Parts: sequence; structure tokens; C-alpha cells
Amino acid sequence: MTEVIFRTARRADVPAIVALLADDPLGAGREAAGGDAGGTVVGEEVDAAYWRAVGDIDAAYWRAFDDIDADPRNALVVADLAGEVVGTMQLTFIPGLSRLGAERAQIEAVRVRADQRGAGLGRRMISWAVDEARARGCRLVQLTTDKRRAAAHRFYAGLGFEASHEGMKLAL
Repeated sequence: MTEVIFRTARRADVPAIVALLADDPLGAGREAAGGDAGGTVVGEEVDAAYWRAVGDIDAAYWRAFDDIDADPRNALVVADLAGEVVGTMQLTFIPGLSRLGAERAQIEAVRVRADQRGAGLGRRMISWAVDEARARGCRLVQLTTDKRRAAAHRFYAGLGFEASHEGMKLAL
């Protein structure tokens, strides 16, 4: 049985990551997966979708990847199963003066490929992220999830996260 490994994303992973970001009702409206890579792609279809999408990925994704990759306070992480990207998340480590100068970890853009959902991969991903934050000396892990994602709220609460704040955003 092949084991999932968590690793830093590589440039070649960007199309698969974008496809994961676009593969849900909310992401479909705000991501530009390009080509036929949008929508649900699984198993061997991922390879074909990857190659179709490579030329179609918006330049903004490549710039964002380069910025994240160059920033030691950011980590774009993938869950890799036998060479296939089956999950992704971004970790950002934020220094602060509050909480006695505590550094906090922010978890964002958590996605699990459709054919891998319900098998515990998301739980393993978040556990791995929390362990990474702890090893780095963070005193707090935080995340946001869209108000419309009721299942995600239950998922994170089941992992010990508390809905302690009301988040606000301003689109620019």
C-alpha cells in the first residue's frame, strides 16, 4: 500500500493544485483552472488534466507560486500519493506582538481530491500542519472557512478548533 507523503509543492504541482482549488462549488466561481482541468478529476484522469492545463494556467498562479516559494514564512504543501497530488494547503507563519510575541500559523486553501475525501486524508493533513506549527514554536493555529461550508465547520470543530472569532473580508 502506497503511503501519502506531505511535501513542499513544486512548480510542476501548480496545475494540479489549481484544479483542486477549482473543484468545489465555491472554488469553481473564483478560480481559473483553464482547459479541461476544472471540475472533478480523479486517478488517471489527473495526469491528462494536468497536461491539458499546463499551458492554460493563468500567469497570476505562477507569480503567486513563485512568491510563496520564495517566502520562508509561507509553505504551499501537497499530499502526494504515488506521485499524484491528492491534497493541498497553504501554511503561513505570522509573527506578532500579541500573546507575548507569539508566532501563529494560518492554514488556508485546504483541499482534498474528490476520490480521496472521507478516508481521513483531511484529518491527517491538518494534524501534520499542527505538528509543523508546534515544531516551529507557534503558540496558535488558526484558519478560516467560508460560512457556507457547514461540513467544513463540523470537520474543524471535530479536530478541536473553536469558532472564536467572526472573520471579515473586503474584496479589492
